[in-house]
Amino acid sequence: MKQLTRLLLDDMRPALGVTEPGAIAFAVATARQHASGRLRSIRVRLNSGMYKNALTCGIPNCDEVGHRYAAALGYLAGDAALGLEALARVTATHRREARTMIEKGLVHVELDSYSSRIYILIHITTDEGDASVIIRDAHTNVVEITENGRIVFSRPNAIKAPSAPSTPTVHRYTLRQILNYALTVPLDEIAFLEQAYDINLALFHQSLKSRKTGFTRHLFQQNGRRIISEDEQATASLLCNAAIEARVLGFSRPAMSITGSGAHGIIATLPLYASQQVCGYSREELLRATALSFLVCHYIKEYSGKLSAFCGCAIAAGSGMACGLTFLKGGRYKALTLTLRNMASGLPGMVCDGGNHGCTMKGVVAVDAAFRATRLALDGISVSPVHGINGFTPEETMRHIGLIASPGMEETERTILDIMQRKQTKAPRNEKLKMKS
Repeated sequence: MKQLTRLLLDDMRPALGVTEPGAIAFAVATARQHASGRLRSIRVRLNSGMYKNALTCGIPNCDEVGHRYAAALGYLAGDAALGLEALARVTATHRREARTMIEKGLVHVELDSYSSRIYILIHITTDEGDASVIIRDAHTNVVEITENGRIVFSRPNAIKAPSAPSTPTVHRYTLRQILNYALTVPLDEIAFLEQAYDINLALFHQSLKSRKTGFTRHLFQQNGRRIISEDEQATASLLCNAAIEARVLGFSRPAMSITGSGAHGIIATLPLYASQQVCGYSREELLRATALSFLVCHYIKEYSGKLSAFCGCAIAAGSGMACGLTFLKGGRYKALTLTLRNMASGLPGMVCDGGNHGCTMKGVVAVDAAFRATRLALDGISVSPVHGINGFTPEETMRHIGLIASPGMEETERTILDIMQRKQTKAPRNEKLKMKS
């Protein structure tokens, strides 16, 4: 198996709801396995990206939102064995008990640090003792578990950042080499990518049937009340953003996440599926375009960090999807280079203000931008590399896009969180809002 194939296979994960509440629930469920007795408190400490993304996010199988509900439900109903789908078995009883826990003040969530590096600390205290879990760098990467202050599990060298980090696998390749991989990898070696379409399309169909979704109904009407119409871009926006809306509203089906995000996985795939359905591209062309889309997204995210102040869904996954569209339409190295320049000149200023209903609007913008960037690139038109953050090579362009997020927007992250936290103090019932469009 090729190294890039292994990277894709290891990176894809089904995620129920937005990834950050799922990760919190998973962490709490893991900690509960090591804490017996009557609960006294759950303390949650999160890095800024985790805190922001979960602050007002929909919770799977629940009408409530926010990280406190994710933690409470993780304690009451979470199944750590399900990973990011830990909240798959939440019931009405669990929801009532979670509300009671929160009203009694048993769940405390704190901002630990401003960082694009994932960090979760869960500390559970009971009348018989305590337990803690630490997660770093990936949403389910448990690096330490303690029981009553005694370490019972530790992943060596995982708690502290290495002084000289190794080059990420994807950065060992040029865009030309990634393109060559997408063109030549045996088809059966990347057939597993079809799982992303199966999962993401099921989420789309759930959104289409729901009365909760507003963007979905509007986009469906814009597409002539058809799932697949002759309008390629309208079809792409419908499929992509209906699935995103379902995800951020906490629907009961998972999305296929890449780079730790379900929205990334949706944006990087469903517009390509729409293009294939409307234009008649083959299964092989779709799978090869998907591999390229995922790898371009991954390339940018390794610079920006998994969670940052810019919208990686629109920018990183959107750039990957734009390259996939260009590939489907016959564009190769030169056209991909121009596509990346056009995306770099259009979207990197889009901020991330958490995982919430607004992600749907960002997805709408990303699809529009990707189709525009692709059309221009295929006509030989792009922003010159002497302008803005564009690089003189496509690798430089992708690197510069990532650096805008981290370290470039670290102060922006503080401002975004300050606004969001002040909103919470002004509207303390915000976490109890029903998830309506």
